[in-house]
Amino acid sequence: MILRLSSKQSDFQELLVERLQHGSVEDTGLAKGVAQIVADVRDHGDSALLDYLKKFEASSAAKISELSVDPLQAKRALNQLEYPVRRALESAAERIEAFHKKQSQPSWRYQDEYGNDLGQRVLPLDRVGLYVPGGKASYPSSVLMNAIPAKVAGVEEIVMVSPNAESNQMVLAAASLVGIETIFSMGGAQAVAALAYGTETVPSVDKIVGPGNAYVAEAKRIVFGKVGIDMIAGPSEILVLCDGETEVDWIIKDLFSQAEHDEVAQAILISQDAAFLDRVESAIPGVLADQPRKDIIEKSLNDRALFIHVESIEESYAIINQIAPEHLELSVSDPEQVLENIRHAGSVFMGRYTAEALGDYCAGPNHVLPTSGTARFASPLGVYDFQKRMSVIQCSQQGSVALGRIASTLARSESLPAHAQSAEARVEQLGDS
Repeated sequence: MILRLSSKQSDFQELLVERLQHGSVEDTGLAKGVAQIVADVRDHGDSALLDYLKKFEASSAAKISELSVDPLQAKRALNQLEYPVRRALESAAERIEAFHKKQSQPSWRYQDEYGNDLGQRVLPLDRVGLYVPGGKASYPSSVLMNAIPAKVAGVEEIVMVSPNAESNQMVLAAASLVGIETIFSMGGAQAVAALAYGTETVPSVDKIVGPGNAYVAEAKRIVFGKVGIDMIAGPSEILVLCDGETEVDWIIKDLFSQAEHDEVAQAILISQDAAFLDRVESAIPGVLADQPRKDIIEKSLNDRALFIHVESIEESYAIINQIAPEHLELSVSDPEQVLENIRHAGSVFMGRYTAEALGDYCAGPNHVLPTSGTARFASPLGVYDFQKRMSVIQCSQQGSVALGRIASTLARSESLPAHAQSAEARVEQLGDS
């Protein structure tokens, strides 16, 4: 069922790279179709948006304003939750907020040796668009993970779009809990375009965040530049490093927690204990039999899962850094020692008791993570994604002269005489005073 590799086999690297590819070759037809949707909504606003919502979501609305969800409806959804569910939602929100408050960065200033005043202003974005997947599933956790860091950053307005939002009580409850008041019951590439360019009814935003299907991802790619985006997310991933001492059932269920997302999700297990890999593989069918999403998990395991046998835990470090997984579980006796050698991962789950699923919902750190190896250069979503920085420079008389001479020399070396003259004008007048 599951492909197994040994780090010592001659073709290990070739087979590893092949397995890491999720086969999503560029779909030119999809890209062309999404580009047309985005252009139509950009050029024709509400009318095009309404046409596409009727086509793709069977919307019966006569105008876009009918798809706006009253904040009171969201408040009612929150108040009608059963107590254990509401308390869990509130607890998760409290933990996520507490974690993200640690990320807040103040503006700062300092003076250099010439008395120049230099610094940086850290400012929140004005308005952010939040895309929440809808349809058959409900993702209140996505609302919390995307909206809370924006609120902590100081974003004043969040515009949420979600397919069938008016009937998704958990999503509405989460939106009310975090104070989102502008909600539209719509989705797809057309909703992304509406957020990016604005329509007669939907306000344009500065940045769009939140997960979605291939059409949503492509639309975000197209509108990037007009607005900011969080990331282009690929299939969900988990890599578990285990020394063979953790309960087999725990490891299997951790692998399943990501495999159940969709057929192209990837679950990887690395161990120096070949007998442990055997035990895990042998026990999988029994655990799989009781899974409600059995078919999805089974296809994910067959097509993309990977077991890797290494000679030692230390040998796994380079492999993990090469894969740069979205989720990394260090199910070993000394996870701190391993962590010191890990440079590339979206989120790291330390020790035998830390299930990845806790990070998905309520641990506190964000569950919006870089995928497909992008953890080599990208980071989890955070408060910093909802802020921008503005440089501040104020020169003293002495500083204007000192820096002017440096700037003049460099400008002339770049053959930009007007730059040099701008710097020199102050040097000439102030230099002798």
